[in-house]
Amino acid sequence: MSRTRIKICGLTREVDVLAAVEAGADALGFVFYPKSPRYVTPGRAAQLAALLPPFVTAVGLFVNEMPEKVAEIVDTVHLSLLQFHGDETPALCHAAAVASGRPFIRAFRVKPETTAEDLIKCNGVYRNASPLFRGLLLDVWSEAYGGAGKVFDWSIVSKETARQAVLSGGLNVQNAAGAVRLVHPFAVDVSSGVEASKGIKDAGKIRAFIEAVRQGDASRVGL
Repeated sequence: MSRTRIKICGLTREVDVLAAVEAGADALGFVFYPKSPRYVTPGRAAQLAALLPPFVTAVGLFVNEMPEKVAEIVDTVHLSLLQFHGDETPALCHAAAVASGRPFIRAFRVKPETTAEDLIKCNGVYRNASPLFRGLLLDVWSEAYGGAGKVFDWSIVSKETARQAVLSGGLNVQNAAGAVRLVHPFAVDVSSGVEASKGIKDAGKIRAFIEAVRQGDASRVGL
């Protein structure tokens, strides 16, 4: 059984980057959507990403950005992975990934009527559209782009989907272990669930969240 990978998203401060790394995060996310309270400029993100040690991944979150702009930001920040959260088509995601020379994940905002088959179909569409596609990030539906701080019905995530999926949406210290135990995702992604305020992380919450994920992993042994 492999351990669940952990991404902390929406980093804006050096102290939070260092706290996440020390706590054992596998990836850190930087938001390049100007309307987000967690937005950072490429220059600022480059300063923060420079603090990352080997094997901790820098991920860039984009919303409806043109491929040329994505590539420009990748060159500035030296991102390892792209995350698309807008209305990007499979073709546009592929174009941005090719222009940047980076793989990508695609956010799927789960609605109340979404089914397990919908997730499998979407995963297949993006996989057929680009060899640079690495998986879906599953978040709850909201009118705005980005997380809504709420959970969706995890039971619709099939084993086939979970194998390469990133589970997001309303995760926190209280529900992380249960989410990992039920869904068995490849990775989890958290932002507001480890914050003191929007864009300001809480080191204690980060540590507790990662510990909860590890507890979820441990409870899966023997299942």
